[in-house]
Amino acid sequence: MAPSKETLGWMYRTMVTSRRYENAIEKIYLEGKTPVFNMARGPIPGEMHLSNGQEPVAVGVCAHLKPEDIVTATHRPHHQAIAKGVDLDRMTAEIFGKATGLSGGRGGHMHLFDADVNFACSGIIAQGMGPAVGGALSRKMQGKPGVAVAFIGESAANQGAFHEAMNLAAVWKLPMICVIEDNAWGISVAKRTSTSVEHNHVRAASYGIPGHYVSGNDPWKIYEVAGEAIARARAGEGPTLIEAETYRLAGHFMGDTEGYRPKGEKQALFERDPIPAMRKRLEAEGTFTAAELDGLEAEAAAAVDAAIRFARESADPKPEDALTAVFA
Repeated sequence: MAPSKETLGWMYRTMVTSRRYENAIEKIYLEGKTPVFNMARGPIPGEMHLSNGQEPVAVGVCAHLKPEDIVTATHRPHHQAIAKGVDLDRMTAEIFGKATGLSGGRGGHMHLFDADVNFACSGIIAQGMGPAVGGALSRKMQGKPGVAVAFIGESAANQGAFHEAMNLAAVWKLPMICVIEDNAWGISVAKRTSTSVEHNHVRAASYGIPGHYVSGNDPWKIYEVAGEAIARARAGEGPTLIEAETYRLAGHFMGDTEGYRPKGEKQALFERDPIPAMRKRLEAEGTFTAAELDGLEAEAAAAVDAAIRFARESADPKPEDALTAVFA
């Protein structure tokens, strides 16, 4: 089923919001960290993993999801969080380590948690697989509506947690979808040198479930395949494994010099930037006018600017708060 104009508008605006957000975070992250880089300095301390280029996967999947559906994400989570509807103001405050953040500033950018929309992420590779299976099992046992989607990177498919979780999801016929974002690089290790199969979706056969590969970082294709998988899960037919080709336009983390990339690879990826490509197609097919798309971009800019302002103006946590919300 093709996406409606309303859905395409949401997808485009969300992709633009995510990209503008990452561009803003990148600039702010570097504040106080030059001329000598110190990860602890500036308004955003710690590591930072940007999702530039991977926006189509998030919107193509999340366009089908509802608030009661569960999403677990990775250490590169901003595009998925935005697409799932995580509160942008509180998410930004969390990244800034502010008291108004999703977890009071305790989690930072790799550990975002928003119970209102059932979103969580983790900095540990493949860590979201188990919670996604558990969430799907809870829905099935309680007879409640909802599916669980676990987003992972292609290297996470080599982790034991991936195989254990997929096996259980298949055995119990759970409403769960695993989406592998294949950006070809596990930090600095190429997929072709770390993985025994060309495409991870073929591993679905090991669990007796459908597996799909989506090429081209194409939001339309991802939307179609994800829609079928999610409808299948809602109908009680069990899990699906989806591997989507995508492109990481930034380094693995802020400060990554990307010396491992072959010469010319990065430039070739920018020439396939999915956001201008989507805008061009929307205009060419007459779905939106240039003025309409400009309006969606303005909405995205306003939302990001407001979130950054909210985070900057929010108070820091009180020192005594470090002793709250912890296990004794």
